[in-house]
Amino acid sequence: MDIEVLSRVQFAFTASFHYIYPPLSIGLGVMLVVMEGMFLKTGNKTYEIMTRFWIKVFALIFGIGVATGIVMEFEFGTNWATYSRYVGDIFGSALAAEGIFAFALESGFLGLLLFGWNRVSPKVHFFSTVMVALGSMFSAIWIVVANSWQQTPSGFHIVGSGLKVRAEVTDFWAMVFNPSAVDRLSHVLVGAFLAGSFLVLSVHAYYLLKNRHIEISKKAFKLALLVATISGLLQLLTGHNSADGVSKNQPAKLAAFEGHYDSLKVADMYLFGYVNQEKKTVSGLKIPRGLTFLLYQNFTTPVKGLDAFPVNDRPKQINAIFQVYHLMIAIGVAIIALTLLAVFLWWRGKLFKYKWLMAIFSYSVLLPQLGNQMGWFSAEMGRQPWVVYGLLRTSNALSKAVHADQVLFSLILFTLVYTLLFALFIYLLNKKIKHGFDEHDEQPIPEFSKRNNPILN
Repeated sequence: MDIEVLSRVQFAFTASFHYIYPPLSIGLGVMLVVMEGMFLKTGNKTYEIMTRFWIKVFALIFGIGVATGIVMEFEFGTNWATYSRYVGDIFGSALAAEGIFAFALESGFLGLLLFGWNRVSPKVHFFSTVMVALGSMFSAIWIVVANSWQQTPSGFHIVGSGLKVRAEVTDFWAMVFNPSAVDRLSHVLVGAFLAGSFLVLSVHAYYLLKNRHIEISKKAFKLALLVATISGLLQLLTGHNSADGVSKNQPAKLAAFEGHYDSLKVADMYLFGYVNQEKKTVSGLKIPRGLTFLLYQNFTTPVKGLDAFPVNDRPKQINAIFQVYHLMIAIGVAIIALTLLAVFLWWRGKLFKYKWLMAIFSYSVLLPQLGNQMGWFSAEMGRQPWVVYGLLRTSNALSKAVHADQVLFSLILFTLVYTLLFALFIYLLNKKIKHGFDEHDEQPIPEFSKRNNPILN
């Protein structure tokens, strides 16, 4: 196989596997803040019990997320040496900021979060929970900033020539606030809030179906439903803003999203369909002139199509991009519909009356995960053939000394190791969920006092 294809497949596989965990840790961090905040506000021990349970799940997700993320940094140096040299100054500053402002903050307070119960005051423990949640978000900020710079480069100049050419930062804040950074970051963070809240919804819906931990699960389910509903509606706004930014900064990508070829025509918005790349046509269910209206608030302005770009500057797999993009939107709509239905039933006092609804929610954890993955596939596949948009082609970013058989061998090994790691994660998570809340956790927990706090003694 072609080394470029193999290298892209390998990085896509490792990145996709890693991306299961950061959204969960970010979203679950927010849920921990909400749960523990409710405990401090109400004094109801039920909220402390659920917080203790979910902290253990958070620790599992955090640990595997860190382990799987390290691999990608090594891949930059093995498979993508030219790319690493080109973006090293840009990524170096962003990743250093992540280490200083994000990972250090998150890991520094993680010990208090895990082991601080009855050792520090409730307010200090809550502060550590907030810091861990903020640390996970700060980590996302710098990773998205680095990735967004690849999509919309700014605040740099090019130095060197030949194999030594590289981008060098000239304005750090222009690099950070590149044209797509804020829109993409808000979209990613809201997707993470959905991932974390739907994990909580799924687990507690399972408990309700099994008639276990009824009081705790009803309270946890309602808290998660509020976060999920607000996040789902926010995702509409952030998604629109992100698409609007793509239309300005990466019009070829937007045209690929909708399979729009003719720059002289207005653009329809497809609910689903199929792109025939040979005939340059799309068949399916559509809203006539819908994309034109969303972009320009009228039905007459033409939208730049793929024919406005040289063939070598367009993405190759238009139909694949079209499908993953529309699958992402379909999942987003399903999330909004499901959460609004649950809120309506809550308002009617019938939220926990229907077993079929709890059964749906018990499997709903898959929706945000699939939506987040499809979103990243859309963004990265739509950027092709550029690894740094308009500057460095993916075909030119490869390592010169690596051969296809080496990449294939490492891909097979990664697949085996990651499969085992994922099986271990599912086993441990399933074991924890089926075990439920510890018996002593459901007993009254002693009030905080100086007597049982060695830090204050």
